[in-house]
Amino acid sequence: MSVSIYTTPSCSYCRLAKEYFRRHNIAFTEYNVASDLRRAEEMVRRSGQMGVPVIDINGRIILGFNEAEIERALKR
Repeated sequence: MSVSIYTTPSCSYCRLAKEYFRRHNIAFTEYNVASDLRRAEEMVRRSGQMGVPVIDINGRIILGFNEAEIERALKR
């Protein structure tokens, strides 16, 4: 399973998403788009959005911290 999250340091929903993954013992890779322009461009290209968090679960893009969508994407 591959989980990536595009974040910024000041984003409260990003913190909630990361807490959710940690609480459920789900490994994830975090990309801080405030300090990494290449990842910011990648996020916009993949999601069509400039807001964070953008979550990628096995190629499925989820905009914002949508717990129900995250749980659906995590089902195997």
